[in-house]
Order: sequence, then C-alpha cells, then structure tokens
Amino acid sequence: MITVSGLTRQYGKRLAVDHMTFDVAAGRVTGFVGPNGAGKSTTMRMMVGLTRPDSGEARYHGVHYQDLKWPARTVGCVLDARVHPGRTARNHLRATAAISRVPTARADAVLAEVGLETAAHQRAGKFSLGMRQRLALAAALLGDPQILLLDEPSNGLDPDGIRWLRNYLSAFAGRGGTVFVSSHLISELSMFADDLVVIGGGRLLAADSVRAITGRHDVAVIVETPQPVELVALLTAHGFAVEAAADRLVVRGTTRTVVSQIAFDSGIRVLELTETSRSLEDSLLDMTRASAEFAST
Repeated sequence: MITVSGLTRQYGKRLAVDHMTFDVAAGRVTGFVGPNGAGKSTTMRMMVGLTRPDSGEARYHGVHYQDLKWPARTVGCVLDARVHPGRTARNHLRATAAISRVPTARADAVLAEVGLETAAHQRAGKFSLGMRQRLALAAALLGDPQILLLDEPSNGLDPDGIRWLRNYLSAFAGRGGTVFVSSHLISELSMFADDLVVIGGGRLLAADSVRAITGRHDVAVIVETPQPVELVALLTAHGFAVEAAADRLVVRGTTRTVVSQIAFDSGIRVLELTETSRSLEDSLLDMTRASAEFAST
C-alpha cells in the first residue's frame, strides 16, 4: 500500500533522514518508532509532500502523493494537532472539507465517529490536548481515506482515550485500511501494532512484524490463572505458542502487557504475570540507544 524508497533529507551538515526505505502493508497497523531526533516526523512530512526530500520517494498504490487525484480520499494524515482557536470544531471540519473537496456534511459524521459530537459548537481554543487530537483525527477521516498517517496521535489522551484510539485503529486496519502511526509509547504500540519500522539517527534499523522482533529476544511470559483452559484458547487464537509448566502457563513470542490486556478484555482472572526476558520496549531501546540524541545514564 505504501512504498518508501531512499528518502533522504539533509539540513546543513546534519543528515536528518538517510536513504529511508520500507513498505507499509494494507490491512495492518504499522508502528513507527525511534528516539527523539531519529527522523520520524521529517520522514512522515516527506511522505505527504510537506517537506521536499533531497532524494527518494514515497508512493501510495504506486502513485506519488502529489499526483493523487483526490489526496484526502486516499491518505488521511495527522502530523500536527493545532487548529485555529477561534473556530468551533464543526466549522473547522467544514472548512477543511471544503479545501479538500469533500462534502461538508461529512463534518458531523466524523465528529460522531471520534466522540466529539457534544463538542461540535465549542471553540477549539478551549479544547484539551486530547480533544484536539480527536479533532485532528476527525479531519483526517473527512475523505473516508484508505490510509491513515498519524504522528504521535495518543499525545494528551487519557487512558480511556488511548484505549479508544487503539481499538479504533485496529478496527480500521481490520476493514482493510492501512495505518502508519508513530509513537514513543512502545509498550502501548506493542498491544495493537502488527508491524514495526524502527529508526535511529535517520537510518532504518529494523522493519518487521512485532512478533518477529519480539521473538529475536526470546521473551517468555509466565502466567498463573485459575482459568488456564480459557486463557490457553484465547492466546492460541491470537497465534501465540503456549506451554503448560506445573500450575503456570508459559507464553512465547509476546509481552506481559499484551497477555494482560487479552486476559482483561475477556474477564479472565490472573493471579501472577511475569516476564522472564527483555520486553519489546527494552529490545527496541537497545536497538536505538547508540543513535539517541539524548540519553540517560
């Protein structure tokens, strides 16, 4: 669905993005991760023509973004949650729809879709950051796009909002859509992303499925539950390998966060949950540590 080939951007002597190449598959959520200054935002801006690359390209269904006949109907993007503070949410979306050549009636539909229908006539200047993030997502959805390109969309969301966003993006991909989302919340991404593109210092470090990246580090999750049969069935349905060891289950190829969420969502009681190796977050931090612009000691 998305093909990025050799994207490069230099600012003075600093090489912000260095021959970035990766694919983003349809019907999947792809997380875009890396430390501050890794080049995530610059890459995403180049993908939609907001920053001109020195070389390289990005294509959607084989077409450059600037050559798409109806860009808003192919790619919905959120790269900045800022909106005019004097406009109401509804008027902001109606103006955006007019610019994007989308029927203005879509404004009310997408407000309801992101849970802002009761705030339709409130001015955006009084919105919380989380509400502005929802409004920005609503604007991206105006054209009923096939692809969502989102830069840190969970910033400012409370736990309930983060769960809503996670479920929404998973459902969007489940309907055949393509989701490319950057986030610094690696543990959160691991709960719903199918694939990861990991970068550091402007360079690609890894592009693979979450399961493959996790599996490289032999993570095992130990679970004690009074409902082992039910939990084994659920975990197996999610594609995880489960072994019975004494009165506990050993789950491989995933993380404690993912197992906990699966159990919680299905009402299965968990007495103990431990991880016997490095988490996905630790693995990714190890991969990107050498290229981090700022690092703690």
